[in-house]
Amino acid sequence: MRSPITGRRSRLLTAVAGGLALLTLTAACSGGSSSGAGAGGTTKTVDMAAELKKPATIEFWSWVDGIQSEVALFEKKYPNIKVKVVNAGQPTAEYPKLRTALKAGSGAPDVVQLEAHEVTSFTITKSLLDLAPYGANTIKSKFQPWVWGQVAQGSSVYAIPQDTGPMGMLYRKDIFDKYHIKVPTTWAEFQTAADKLHKADPAAYLTNMSPSNGAVFSGLLWQAGSRPFKTNSATSFNVNIADAPAKKVSDYWSGLVKSGTVSTDADFTDQWYRGLAGGKYATWLTAAWGPMFLQGTAKVTSGKWRVAPLPQWSAGESVSGNTGGSTSAVVRSSKYPAAAAAFVEFLNSDPTSAKMLASKQSLFPATTALLDDKTFLDQSLPFFGGQKVNQVFSDISKTVKTDFTWSPVQDYVFSDFNDTVGKAMTSKADLTTALTQWQDSVTTYAKQQGFTVGGS
Repeated sequence: MRSPITGRRSRLLTAVAGGLALLTLTAACSGGSSSGAGAGGTTKTVDMAAELKKPATIEFWSWVDGIQSEVALFEKKYPNIKVKVVNAGQPTAEYPKLRTALKAGSGAPDVVQLEAHEVTSFTITKSLLDLAPYGANTIKSKFQPWVWGQVAQGSSVYAIPQDTGPMGMLYRKDIFDKYHIKVPTTWAEFQTAADKLHKADPAAYLTNMSPSNGAVFSGLLWQAGSRPFKTNSATSFNVNIADAPAKKVSDYWSGLVKSGTVSTDADFTDQWYRGLAGGKYATWLTAAWGPMFLQGTAKVTSGKWRVAPLPQWSAGESVSGNTGGSTSAVVRSSKYPAAAAAFVEFLNSDPTSAKMLASKQSLFPATTALLDDKTFLDQSLPFFGGQKVNQVFSDISKTVKTDFTWSPVQDYVFSDFNDTVGKAMTSKADLTTALTQWQDSVTTYAKQQGFTVGGS
């Protein structure tokens, strides 16, 4: 289970400094959204059986260690197709390379790994192949609706889900027991627990809200029902970052931040790692990849942690959001679109391959079969006191709302979070005012990139 990459500012600056590649490609899409027709694409159903008998060598960019094992399964089933795996680096390195290659018209791979929130930004520039004519919709039922919704637009499919990040709450049972804190099931109870813990121990905080992680904050917006973006066409989308559910979230966290009962350390820093290991934070609001990550970074706390769903806005509800997760997409310029499409579909939906991704690489499953697999669900983790953590997150995954979408300028959205909402967290200023600033800044930037931007 992989954590989101936090160096989004460097990625954004690299993309912008690359000669307005996004602008150039966006301008080329003024005819509307792609149906997959054109170079490397088709609107007709492809005879995959015939195409896959032809020899082909495709290049696959991925940051997943050891994925060659899953590739070998595909090559065994399709001996005429060879897959060259290239580790182009984590997203902060991979995306600028990809955008540069797309702008140059050469050097792009056939298949590329993309974080789920980046699919829209590459789709809107017509950089990705519509996989529907290559049979992608035949595997739609293998994924939960909200997962498929991250890669599909209407009947078009622009990537295949590889892993997901439904959000839950990791908590220190020993700290809860010491201060007689019940596991909060609502955000109101969470606030009460935060006040109680910090009053009892001023050096302890119920949680940490990072000012440098817009992905986590977006996941909390997702849970609350906020829908910050809606794509209308290749050149038009709506921005509603400061909608009513989002203001509910920002008002809530503004109160906790101003009162000082939650900390605001930048995550994935030395200070944050020490806080996790040293008991400064009694909970970590994170995704399904979090438990495996925590085991490797806070080994001294083994046995002290447990997992629970996120607190709810209304008692009795069962709703979550998502943060993190990745996909496999076919670049539209591929000379072997059928082979590449067959590969991404096999890699992520074949039962054996998907199971290897979950067991070998510890990616939290995207397929419903694995989310219901008894062997996977019954794994007990000693680090979490023997709790069946996979079962908890599998149940959570089924509660993620389905209609959340990302923007075509998501790099900038996350970067600007740091300068608006994140900055307000650090200075204990009003987060709701900062939320509106975030919306205004994203709107201005999108218009500068040539988009028509609306609201609601």
